Amino acid sequence: MRRTGGQVLALKDISFSIPAGKFVCILGPSGCGKTTLLNIIAGLLKPSQGEILQNGIPIAGPTKERAMVFQSAALLPWRTVIRNITYGLEIQGRSVRDAKITAQDLINLVDLKGFEESYPRELSGGMQQRVNLARALAINPQLLLMDEPFASLDAQTREFMQLEIERIWSKTGQTTFFVTHSIDEAIFLADEIILMTARPGQIKASVPVALPRPRSPATKKSPDYHSLQDNLHDLIDQEFTQAIQKNITGLEARP
Repeated sequence: MRRTGGQVLALKDISFSIPAGKFVCILGPSGCGKTTLLNIIAGLLKPSQGEILQNGIPIAGPTKERAMVFQSAALLPWRTVIRNITYGLEIQGRSVRDAKITAQDLINLVDLKGFEESYPRELSGGMQQRVNLARALAINPQLLLMDEPFASLDAQTREFMQLEIERIWSKTGQTTFFVTHSIDEAIFLADEIILMTARPGQIKASVPVALPRPRSPATKKSPDYHSLQDNLHDLIDQEFTQAIQKNITGLEARP
């Protein structure tokens, strides 16, 4: 719903599945409905039509089966690293002592050992996002949802965080749905890339990524990587051309 009262059709005829243990990236232009779709899967928004199922059960709202990692780390500034990670567990009724045991394992996993008692203001942007990821993993969700978590980071830190996500995912096998507008990021991280059209967002293509794991900076130099790059660029160029033609036709049709 627009502020002026009009309605915007964000998504149309969307249908796909996320296999357990797979890393799926959704890729598309700004405004195509990627974040809207993510919020529907999270249970934060209700679709106007259709439904989202998790293990055959309709999603009716947020639950512990799904955890979200947002663009902004949104850490609680008055809590230390370890107490930020324990936050969700404490809400679920776990004692602080037990929650800290789980949190420490995750601190080791995301390579923040030694920063347990640091506050968010004392961390770099990349470190804050690692705390954000550990906090989401702490509740052991069946599905991890990530909404362009590296968009605000500088290019070098973003490359490093991609390597970190690859490393962490290879250890956890966490089913992950990752929103991005970066072709390179999608290819490097995903088992499958879902490419969306311009608004209203529809699925233009589903592209499997068969690059071997674990992936490293050398992966981005391989012929298979560049072949996927070319394929995705061609698909996006097609969509861009069609969108321009559609807009021109719409202008010509006006009285």
